[in-house]
Amino acid sequence: MKQRLFKYFAVTILLTLFAFKPVFSQEINLKNYRMLYKFSTTKQADNSRVFEVSFIARNKKDRKDKIPVFDADIIFFNVLDDDKVKLGTAKTDKEGFARLTLPENQSYLIDEEGYINLKAVFDGSDEIKSYKKELAVKDVFLEMDLKEIDSVKTVFLNAFTLDSLQTKIPVEEVDIIFSVEGMISNMPIEEGTLENGEYEFEFPENIQGDSKGNVNVFAFIEDHDDFGNVHQQKNVKWGTLIKPTIKDENKLWTDIAPIWMYVVLTILLVGVWANYFYSIFNLFKIRKEGKEIELKIENKELT
Repeated sequence: MKQRLFKYFAVTILLTLFAFKPVFSQEINLKNYRMLYKFSTTKQADNSRVFEVSFIARNKKDRKDKIPVFDADIIFFNVLDDDKVKLGTAKTDKEGFARLTLPENQSYLIDEEGYINLKAVFDGSDEIKSYKKELAVKDVFLEMDLKEIDSVKTVFLNAFTLDSLQTKIPVEEVDIIFSVEGMISNMPIEEGTLENGEYEFEFPENIQGDSKGNVNVFAFIEDHDDFGNVHQQKNVKWGTLIKPTIKDENKLWTDIAPIWMYVVLTILLVGVWANYFYSIFNLFKIRKEGKEIELKIENKELT
């Protein structure tokens, strides 16, 4: 186990050196590894956008042998024909991920079909060649509304894009997933398809909320060809209350004593009363024997 951990540590260091310095080691042959370079984008609930690149070296023979490329500079661009705008630069972390977050008011170059054309570039080094990935997404907006209609808790979602005149165009035939926040991960509660940019469903009962009954409701479009990943969320007081259980400890008095106390007390009382009966029994026995001795003495004196 220690040898395997040492191997991973050594390979990670060497890959980092290869990315930025012309250093070569005979111990590691990069030809045995395939570089996995993936680019994705996620539009968040506040309409900011996250660009993410995953940069991993995977052994060609042992697919479980994966080495993150650490501290590599990834440059993100927005391109349109001959125009190219640099959006920013991010370094890969210890897991091999580079993330760049741009605010809601970020302006993008958009082509005639409404696509934002993006590019993530790693310039390469002497040992690791350059990599680039291109991605085209349309800017979609999710509006979620949570209402009680005739005492029925209902979730409404509208999805649309904007044309050049800022006119809303409903999104058609897009899969949508709804979930609520759980203790470990989100719990799905509804899946469906947007029609004319709309979707609605009745919120299920007995969804556990926090101590005040609040619950976070999420809507997701995941890995869509045109929109990428899109998230929306709302907080509403529709959850069942969690009543905190308070364990009483270190009290001087309770209505019901622990069982061990009953057992100990019973043993003590039985022992005490048994001692009483035994003593009384012996007193009667001594008295009886005393009378017998007196009779024997009187009989001897008469004879």
